[in-house]
This record gives sequence, structure tokens and C-alpha cells, in this order.
Amino acid sequence: MKFALKTLLVTTLAMSSTLVAAHNHEQSSAVVQAVKSTERNSERDQYRHPVETLEFFGLKPTMTVVEIAPGGGWYSEILAPALKEHGVYYAAHFPADSSVGYYQRSLAGFKKKVAEDERFSKVKITEFAPSTHVDIAPAGSADMVLTFRNVHNWHMSKDKDAAANAFKSFYTALKPGGTLGVVEHRLPEERADDMQKSSGYMKQSVVIALAKQAGFELEASSDINANSLDTADHPKGVWTLPPSLRLGEQDAAKYKAIGESDRMTLKFKKPL
Repeated sequence: MKFALKTLLVTTLAMSSTLVAAHNHEQSSAVVQAVKSTERNSERDQYRHPVETLEFFGLKPTMTVVEIAPGGGWYSEILAPALKEHGVYYAAHFPADSSVGYYQRSLAGFKKKVAEDERFSKVKITEFAPSTHVDIAPAGSADMVLTFRNVHNWHMSKDKDAAANAFKSFYTALKPGGTLGVVEHRLPEERADDMQKSSGYMKQSVVIALAKQAGFELEASSDINANSLDTADHPKGVWTLPPSLRLGEQDAAKYKAIGESDRMTLKFKKPL
């Protein structure tokens, strides 16, 4: 009898492990397949580590995910196909009523992709601006909110509450227990706070404080997107480095050798 029970327990544990492994493989394969697509620009992958980053955040193909300010859609080209069959992907883009020319052009280009690219056929476009357009998804509906290299823009805004309001909107959109994933250019903690107002770099402590102020709990941090070659002290701030290369050909080889910026990768949870 004891032997039979032991055999049953071992068999049950083995089956459970197999199911977990299969589930994890499904999660990973959806992202890997999207990343490997020849239809997307993979040139930045060596700096942005999309597979490792999304796996760190815990992305699953069945989730409802909101990406904040997707711009031209670099991450959208991974998220949209990965979530297309079994999940929901909201692209919280620039507001349609914005008077900023760049915002209008970026939004128009993204809408064109949604209209013409089959990978984007199920994308839901919403609008986001920190203090005016905060309904990025129905309240309490999202499993995950992702923001890549955006926090500095809100911190540099003339609206002193922009960054705080942004995190509040993420909190509202998420389900209890939902995940907020943040990737941001990292400024060394010993640097002057004022550098965050012009350099495009943020102190990790400041980003964590903003999230906690909105109600989030820090679950984990990673150096997946760290770059020890980046001093975070350049003539044109973070835009000195690739892909912007604001100095043009001046010292271009030097900055290309550094690569993209040193970045924090932070995973927050909305408490249950």
C-alpha cells in the first residue's frame, strides 16, 4: 500500500513538472518566435535583450498587456504577434488631439502598421498622456503594463506631476497582483539630481520611489540591460549614444563602441 501511494505521488509530481515545463515552453516560444521573425528590425536586440527582458517580467501569451508610448513599434513587433492568438495587446500611444508634430507623425505611422500589417491586426490602440489621457485600458483589466525608456520624458516635462500621474494610471489599469515592467536609462546615484532634467537618464531610486508612491511594490530588479561601458555623462545626454547619435559623425565610432545606454530593468507588483 505504501509502495503504491509512493508510486502515485512520484507519478503525480512528474506529471505536474511536465505540465509546468510545457507551460513555460509555451510562454517562451511565443516570444522567441516573435523575436526571430524576419519581418522585424533585430539590430537593437544585442542591447535590448527582448527575450530575456520579457521573460523576466513574466509575459505569458494569454495575458492582457498594455505597452506605454510604443512609438514606432519596436517592442510592438514582438508583443503584438506574441499576444495575438490568446491574449490582448493595448498600445497606449500618443493622443490623437496632440498638437505636437512628432506625436502626430508617430501615431499615424503606428496606425498604418495596424491597418496594413497582419501581425498588428488585433492591436487595440488607446491614448496616453500623463495628466490628460490616462485611460490606457479598462480599469483593473490588465495583467501587465510595460514601459520602455519613457520615464525620463515624463520627469523632464514642464508638468511637474507628469511622472507621478503616469504611474497612477498604470496602477489603475492593472488587476490586483498585476505586473508593471519598467526599463529606463540609468543615472548613477551619486550624480546630481538636476542631471535627470536634461540628460535622459534617471536614478533607479527615483523610479522606484515613483512606483511605490503610486502603490506598487518592487518585486525584482535585473541587470539584463546593464551596460558597464556607459558613463551616463555625454555631451548630448543619452541621445549621444546609438541609436540617436546626436553628434553625427563626431566621435561616432567611440559612441557606437559603447553601444546603447546602461539601463535599469525593474519588476513591480500591484498588491492583491
